Amino acid sequence: MTRPNILWYCTDQQRFDTIRALGNPHVHTPTIDSLVREGVAFTQTYCQSPICTPSRASIMTGLYPSRVHNTRNGNDTFPDSPPLISKLIADSGYECSLIGKFHLTSGGHRPEPRLDDGFTDWWHSHAPRDDWPEGTHDYADWVRSKGADLNALRDSEERVPAELHQSTWASERAIEFISRERDEPWLLNVNIYDPHPPFIPPKSYADQFKAEDMPGPYFRESDLAHQAKLAHVDFQGSVKTPEGHNAKDAQAKYYAMIALIDDQFARVLDCLDQTGQRDNTVIIFTSDHGETLGDHGLMFKGCRFYEGLVRVPLIFSWPGQFQQNVQCDGLVELLDMSATILDLCGVEIPDYFQGHSLLPVLRGESDGTKLRDSVRCEYFEALDPFFTGGPGSYATMYRDGRFKLTLYHDQQLGELYDLAADPWEFNDLWDHEDFQNIRNELVLKSFHAHVMQTTDVGSKRIAPM
Repeated sequence: MTRPNILWYCTDQQRFDTIRALGNPHVHTPTIDSLVREGVAFTQTYCQSPICTPSRASIMTGLYPSRVHNTRNGNDTFPDSPPLISKLIADSGYECSLIGKFHLTSGGHRPEPRLDDGFTDWWHSHAPRDDWPEGTHDYADWVRSKGADLNALRDSEERVPAELHQSTWASERAIEFISRERDEPWLLNVNIYDPHPPFIPPKSYADQFKAEDMPGPYFRESDLAHQAKLAHVDFQGSVKTPEGHNAKDAQAKYYAMIALIDDQFARVLDCLDQTGQRDNTVIIFTSDHGETLGDHGLMFKGCRFYEGLVRVPLIFSWPGQFQQNVQCDGLVELLDMSATILDLCGVEIPDYFQGHSLLPVLRGESDGTKLRDSVRCEYFEALDPFFTGGPGSYATMYRDGRFKLTLYHDQQLGELYDLAADPWEFNDLWDHEDFQNIRNELVLKSFHAHVMQTTDVGSKRIAPM
């Protein structure tokens, strides 16, 4: 197989249910919709942490956050091994470059220190603010070069206009990269900051989405009492009703941010077409984790594992090489995306890797209905107490084909949901007498999975697809 180019487009904090072609009529995503029609969408994809740094650390190493010993958001350091997948790919002959957020280390650093990452270009942008030293934050410098004040724009009634937005800057850099003449294949990792909070889209986009037209979050009054039981478990913000969170307005702004992403993503794909590279470029669209967006009385992220927070988009497209207009509902982890990228680049997947290549599904050799028996997600004191006010929580999620189990290890609490009967997790079965045997069985399976995934032999014991 000729080694293809890889356009790996990753948003930040985008839920799985934010794509019109996959069932949400309230969003405007024609570009992403076209990828769904032209490629393969994995509709049951789970991140390995609901927080940015541990999730991205997992993606970039092919290991669960606890295995790579990178579980805290914004760590000061990062392990020297294993090598990042971008380094493995660059060493194989690819030109690799990064645009936007990386966030494997940041802590109090300005700027984020470079790792042995294999990237040739490092067009870095973390939070879209102008509080980094000049020359260290490419996006802020770009806005300044346009004669604008990024911080003043953020605080203005109009917000940052589309032409100066971080999503637009990322497209400009991507077009610059893609348009170069070169002999070797390339991988471009584009990391958009949106729709990460704060929800402040350009006014021109915000005006397209009205709060009164939004469906609102998945919420019942019983959520207030349920979340009160979990009050000592880390989470950003307070538990409130949808009205208390002004959740429909937040949802409208969140969708506006995604609409801007979609428009800017279209410019990048147009550049592939105009440069004649579309037929030899794999396009991947995903996100690092989701957003609660008012579900169950919660806003933003923290130590919970509800569907909106841990399930993300994952779409692959490669015209003429991959299946088209296929939606696979087998369980998938973002670790599997990492393994697939290596496989596409002709890089041998290391023995320690905990993901499996999805190429058999993409090529139509497997129907994608049974990819994994279960998926896992972890939260190990992931958010600094500055953001939560708490002492730091520890929890794991284990989901099989029907049930989802969450264990809050420092609180002696848990949750159990039958996702077949209760897909939006309103009826906690943890204490239900009819489900005690199932609960105990899943606790044991979750324990075994955690032990096996955090040891050197763990990846070798996972059955391949």
